[in-house]
Amino acid sequence: MSRLHEDAVRVLKEWTAPDGERERLRSDYLDHLAAHPDGMWKSCRDGHLTASALVVDPARGRVLLTLHRKLTMWLQTGGHCEPDDTSLADAALREAREESGVPGLRLLGGEPVTLDRHLTPCAWHLDVQYAAVAPEGSVEEISDESLELKWFTYDEVAAVADESVLRLVARTRSLL
Repeated sequence: MSRLHEDAVRVLKEWTAPDGERERLRSDYLDHLAAHPDGMWKSCRDGHLTASALVVDPARGRVLLTLHRKLTMWLQTGGHCEPDDTSLADAALREAREESGVPGLRLLGGEPVTLDRHLTPCAWHLDVQYAAVAPEGSVEEISDESLELKWFTYDEVAAVADESVLRLVARTRSLL
């Protein structure tokens, strides 16, 4: 079992879900990890944990979303865990930095904001979602994983994103 797998189990056991659906997902994620020693990696075709982070600028009331190259949807930054990741939080922050180009991001609270499970072309993603606070004056830089990066006010997100992103934004705002 990898160090990352152990960290994911610890994080999920310690995390308090904000509602009944997230509690069911938390339990399902733990069951998945117990049944799949490779459940952290893209190679696990039965599904795998992913780590994402909503980049937020609380002072200006906005979030940075990426127009995902493969899915052509406005989403938070995030993706597959890598062998060098030592924790879910590190994986989420790495993904946020890589996809946003924003230096100096810090995780809000250091623990997950919420969970979301969704089917992708590669497999089920059991996403552990964080929020990353952007420093004042941050400038984004697009990566090759995105078609576009754009800041949206909290109210504008509903016009471009799906229910998962809306839930993540709402939950993040409740923690700010």
